[in-house]
Amino acid sequence: MSKSAVFSQRFSLNFVLINAMSLPMLLLYAVSSLGPILIKELEISAGFLGYVILGSFGVASLLSLFAGNQLKRWGSRNALITIFLMVALSFGLMIFVSGYQGLMLAAVCCGIAQALANPATNLLITEKVSKSDRAFVVGLKQSGVQIAALFAGMVLPFLAIHWGWRGAIGVVIPFALIMVWATLFVTSEHQRSTSCEWKVPRPNLPLQCLMAIQCCVGISLSAFVTFIPLFASQNNFSTLLSGFLLAIFGTMGVFSRITLTPLSARLQDESSLLTLLTLVATSCLLLLLFVEIGYYWLVWLTVIGMGMTAVATNAIAMGMIVRSPDFGAVAPASGLLSFAFFGGFALGPAIFGYMLNAELSYFSGWILLASVMLLASIFSMALKSIRANSLKLA
Repeated sequence: MSKSAVFSQRFSLNFVLINAMSLPMLLLYAVSSLGPILIKELEISAGFLGYVILGSFGVASLLSLFAGNQLKRWGSRNALITIFLMVALSFGLMIFVSGYQGLMLAAVCCGIAQALANPATNLLITEKVSKSDRAFVVGLKQSGVQIAALFAGMVLPFLAIHWGWRGAIGVVIPFALIMVWATLFVTSEHQRSTSCEWKVPRPNLPLQCLMAIQCCVGISLSAFVTFIPLFASQNNFSTLLSGFLLAIFGTMGVFSRITLTPLSARLQDESSLLTLLTLVATSCLLLLLFVEIGYYWLVWLTVIGMGMTAVATNAIAMGMIVRSPDFGAVAPASGLLSFAFFGGFALGPAIFGYMLNAELSYFSGWILLASVMLLASIFSMALKSIRANSLKLA
């Protein structure tokens, strides 16, 4: 095979992997960046945005328990096609079903795509990518989540001003359908298994600890991403500037995932890096406590810091599962880790939204998110200890 053919094959594979991660997560960032517009036009409360995310990631979390085992039966091709079709359906429902009902139906459909995204892409990587390149490709495909944030922050508010919010998100539908077609060129036919296991796999101790870390990160990260544009808009940021915060967040997230995931693969134990990143993220969240007394520039610093630290932890965790047998088989372990992460993603905005609806201040919310992120640091230290003891026993 010629070098150009190899390059084309790798590019196509990476393109599908990136979009399989970015499109299911776009609902979160679209709701966040267009939040001020949605609240005004649909006449809903700020806290309701948290319940939309709860619906999406709640479904994703529950389905993730079974997604890993079901992928053995479906194969990566069928799973990826399902992902892109569900994304097209979810954004169609947002456009054509009026009011908050459309948002909730879209959230449920997108949750199905989110549940399949990590196990399907990790399985495709183990099928198509050499072991030496897997750390980089995992980081690259996980950066797709932040590319969604970049698109939502840079493009959607601009389109919404000119075409309305329905026109803005409408551009996603044809692209998702194109990705269905592209999937056929990078995946192989799968020999269907006759067995159908709905049994939830049991995580071992290292995986349980990694799941706890990702649940805590999910709670803090999702609430932060959902409500930081609203918080900024209440502190003299325009709609476009509030959306631009997500673009900066996405850019930093892409950079951190692409650089830190391969770097973590060189470490003897990635748990130390997880500890460092979650501690820095805790400090970043605490900076928001000073914004309402006039230090508005701290919003930018926090967004950059969260993008560089908390965002990278999920890619590092997924890389640990792909590379190390300590956590069990790749597909089931990926599904369980997604269950924990999405569970946190579902809870975070709902809890934060409830606090806002109960007329508690953003100050209380940032304290809560910082505390949960600190708990993730503690679990990271515990994981390091567990893996070190396992090596001694071996």
